[in-house]
Amino acid sequence: EVTLNLKDASCPLQAIGSLLMTVTLLSREDNPKDAKMILRRNWTTTCKLQNARLLEAHKKDQLWRGVATITLIEGRGLKSMDPNGLSDPYVKFKMGCQKYKSKVIFKTLNPHWREQFDFLLTNEKNDIIEITVWDKDTIKKDDFIGRCQIDLSGLSVEHTHKLDLALSEGKGHVVLLVTLTATPPVNESAINPMNNDEERRSIMARYSWIRSLFNIRDIGFIQIKVVKAEGLMVADVMGSSDPFCVIELNNDRLQTHTIHRSLNPVWNKVFTFDIKDIHSVLEVSVYDEDRDRRADFLGKVAIPLLAIQNGEEKAYILKNKNLTGASKGVIYLEMDVVYNVVRASIRTITPKEEKYIEEERKISKELLQQNYHRVRRCIMVLVNTGRYINSWFEWESTRRSVIAFTEELEANLIAYEEDEEDGADKETEKKTLLDKLFAIQEVGVAVQNGLDEVASFYERIKNTFNWTIPFLGWLAVFFLAVATIALCFIPLRYILLVYGVHKFTKKLRNPFLIDNNELLDFLSRVPSDVQVVHYHELTQESSQGLLVYKKKSNTTIKTP
Repeated sequence: EVTLNLKDASCPLQAIGSLLMTVTLLSREDNPKDAKMILRRNWTTTCKLQNARLLEAHKKDQLWRGVATITLIEGRGLKSMDPNGLSDPYVKFKMGCQKYKSKVIFKTLNPHWREQFDFLLTNEKNDIIEITVWDKDTIKKDDFIGRCQIDLSGLSVEHTHKLDLALSEGKGHVVLLVTLTATPPVNESAINPMNNDEERRSIMARYSWIRSLFNIRDIGFIQIKVVKAEGLMVADVMGSSDPFCVIELNNDRLQTHTIHRSLNPVWNKVFTFDIKDIHSVLEVSVYDEDRDRRADFLGKVAIPLLAIQNGEEKAYILKNKNLTGASKGVIYLEMDVVYNVVRASIRTITPKEEKYIEEERKISKELLQQNYHRVRRCIMVLVNTGRYINSWFEWESTRRSVIAFTEELEANLIAYEEDEEDGADKETEKKTLLDKLFAIQEVGVAVQNGLDEVASFYERIKNTFNWTIPFLGWLAVFFLAVATIALCFIPLRYILLVYGVHKFTKKLRNPFLIDNNELLDFLSRVPSDVQVVHYHELTQESSQGLLVYKKKSNTTIKTP
C-alpha cells in the first residue's frame, strides 16, 4: 500500500487530500496465467465501483469554457402515439457524455414542461445538443415522436435566444430558451458600452423623447457590472466556497465564471440586457459550485429597475432564499439603466411577460397563516368602511348625511344595467372546488394562492394611493388628468362608443392579440406588501460597515 499526498502548485502549503493505492509487482519470469489470477483476485466489485467514480470525476474535472443553459418551455402539435389520440411526452437532451431527461406530461399534444438544464461547454469542440421527444409507455417500449438539434456555435454568448424547433422524423415543434454564459472575463472596454462615449451617446439617442413612438417594444437598456462579493457563507468542508453569480431579468438568465476557494470573490464581469418592462425586477443570486450535487445557495437580492441608481457602485446585503431576512455576505454591483418614459408608460397598461421558470408553490402552514391575516386586514378595512357608510343613515353627523343624501338623489337619475351571469360563474367555481377536494394538497395550495391573490389585489390598490412606486403614481395622475380634460370637451357617450368599438374589433384587427384589461395590467405592476418587503434594501451603518452586519448575523445564528 502506497499513500500519495496531493498538493496544489499555486498553494504548496495547503493539503488538499491523499491517494491510497495498492501496488502489486510481478516479475517477467512468472507464469502469465498466475499474474492474471492475482489481478483477478484484487479486482473486486468495490474496485470496479471506485474506478467508475474516478472515471466520472475525471470527466467532470475537464476544463470547461462556459455553460449552456437550456430552458424547455413547451411543445406544440406533437404526434399522437396513444389509442386515445394523445401522448405522454418527455424530452431527452444529449451533448457528449452529458445527458438530461425532462418530466413526463401525461395525456396532451401541447405539453408545458417549464424545466431548466445546464450543459458544461468543455474545450472539446462538440457544440451540438441532440434533442429527442418520446412518448412514455408503461407496458411496452417508449415510442419515438421526433428529434431536433441545436448548434451552439451559431449562437452569440451572453444573450438569451428563444428557439422554435421543428421536429424531424415526426410532427410538431419544441420551444425553448438557450443561453451561453459563464465565460471568463475579457477586456472590459470591449463589452462595456456605457464607458464608451460614442456608444453611450448612441444609446441615449435611441431612447430619447424624440424617438418615443419608434419601436415601442424596445423599452430600454440595462448594464450590470458584478464587481465582487465579501464575507460569503462557508459551504465547503475546507472552510471556503466556490462562488458564482447568477443574474436574472424575467426569462433572461446569465451567470459569471466560478472563483474557486474564496469567500471574497472578485468577478468584474459586465452584462447587458434589453428591458422589456421597466417594472421588472433584477434578481442577483450567489451559489457555491459543487461537482457532485446541485449548487448550494449562498444569498440573493431583488432590485426593481426603477430603484437603480445609475453609475454608482453599491453594496447590497445578501438575503435568504425567500428574501425575508439577511443571509451572510455583501455583493457589490454597478448598474446603469436607460429607458424611454413614453414607451415604458404604454407598456404598463399591457399584459406582463410570463415567467417560464418559477419555484413550485407548496402548502405551508406559515404562509397560509400569513395570507389569512393579510385577507383579514383587508376585510376589516371593508367592515370599517361599511360602518362609516352606515353612519350616514344614522345621522351621527348632519353634514355628512346631507352630502350623502344629495349624492344618492343624483345617482338615482342614471339607470344602470347589470349582467346576470354571476350565478353561473359561482356554480362552475363550486364544481371545480368539489373536484379538487379529492386532492388535499391541491386544495391547500389553491386556498393559499387564492388568499394571496385577494390580499395582493387590495394591497396593490392601497400602495397605488400611497405612492409606493412614484413612477406609477405620476402615471395614474397623468391618466386621470387626461380623462378629466377629455370629459370637459367630449361627451361621455362618444368616449364609451369609441372604447366599445376598440374592444370589440381588437380580435378582428389582430387575431393573435392577447385580450387584456388595462386597469388590471396597471395594478399588476404595483407591488404588494409582501413584494415590498422582498425588494426592501437592507442597510448597514456607514461608520462600521460590514463588521456590524457580521456581528448581527452571528448573534442571530447563535440564538435558538
